[in-house]
Amino acid sequence: MLSLSHILMIDLIAISTLNDFIFCPYSIYLHQVYMDADEDMYHAKPQTRGRNAHEKVDMKNTSTNHSIIESLPVSSHELGLYGKIDVYHQDSKTLTERKYQLKQIFQGQYYQLWAQYFCMLEMGYDVQTIAFYEISTRKTIKVPLPCEAQKDELVRFIDAYRAYDPKAPLIINQNKCSHCIYCNLCDKTDTENVYS
Repeated sequence: MLSLSHILMIDLIAISTLNDFIFCPYSIYLHQVYMDADEDMYHAKPQTRGRNAHEKVDMKNTSTNHSIIESLPVSSHELGLYGKIDVYHQDSKTLTERKYQLKQIFQGQYYQLWAQYFCMLEMGYDVQTIAFYEISTRKTIKVPLPCEAQKDELVRFIDAYRAYDPKAPLIINQNKCSHCIYCNLCDKTDTENVYS
């Protein structure tokens, strides 16, 4: 039997899947199929490194400073999203998303950070600055707060996510496929991933 909290989450989109949806909508389906499998079966070095970096935040042991909130569950009924933030600095009112390495910030990563920001605002937090933190270089990359047009862009993206038909033909991008952790398990391509 489903719990009430599980029933309420069914219609909500996980913030962590926003970037995945841009990368390949089908990867979200594959994630659901393989999520109970041994992660070593499909995780590549970048994902393992990222997971290990996030474990410190999830365990809430990266700081003993009581003005820092780590791994806070957040949600927005307006946007239909839920997830967790990495770090919120109460003193500076800064929301920070940690990534192991950021050679480039992709649009989906911005969407994830914007989504966390709007969730926190809806929950009553005062967020005045948002940033990415690159763990490998210990570099903070501040980014502008999303404007109204960017919120509209995020809403349109969420609407497209909700309207996605997994039976629709999938546009295969061999370069993306070769960098997908599910590539060797995917029934849509015979491309080998670069991590093999």
